[in-house]
Amino acid sequence: MMKFKPNQTRTYDGEGFKRRAACLCFRNEKEDEVLLVSSSRHPDQWIVPGGGMEPEEEPCGAAAREVYEEAGVKGKLGRLLGIFEHNQDRKHRTYVYTLIVTEMLEDWEDSVNIGRKRKWFKTEEAVRVLQSHKPVHAEYLRRLTDSRHPACAPVCSRATDNNAPHYVVCSTQGSDLLNR
Repeated sequence: MMKFKPNQTRTYDGEGFKRRAACLCFRNEKEDEVLLVSSSRHPDQWIVPGGGMEPEEEPCGAAAREVYEEAGVKGKLGRLLGIFEHNQDRKHRTYVYTLIVTEMLEDWEDSVNIGRKRKWFKTEEAVRVLQSHKPVHAEYLRRLTDSRHPACAPVCSRATDNNAPHYVVCSTQGSDLLNR
């Protein structure tokens, strides 16, 4: 299902969840520093870069596109941390990947168009910063340790086939991890 808005097309899965993708962008493989961007709605608050998937777009492609647009970075896309469901105000289902940053643009789409900023945070500090206004985003970082277990950490495959990787659905309404 699709819903059209000016300048964007929102896509929904069969259960009515908005399809989204995001990346935790790390400075290096240690994953101890994460890049956050300023919110477009609340410029004094920090968020994890991500957004809606385009029609026919794979989650990993959408995640890479969104971080390029919102944070002005490119990098090596890593494992899928999980698929996070947010059901309280709007039904979102967000595929969250890791990305090791290899290139940072001086000026990028959202910095020019809306004045978006970016900043490196120690992972523990980022959890605290996000917890107050974006607890769902803080949960992405909390699941980071869990994802280091091989059964929970498939690498993104851009090819579509019937042998889709095992992934984890993480609900932000208090339920535990569900295997899918």
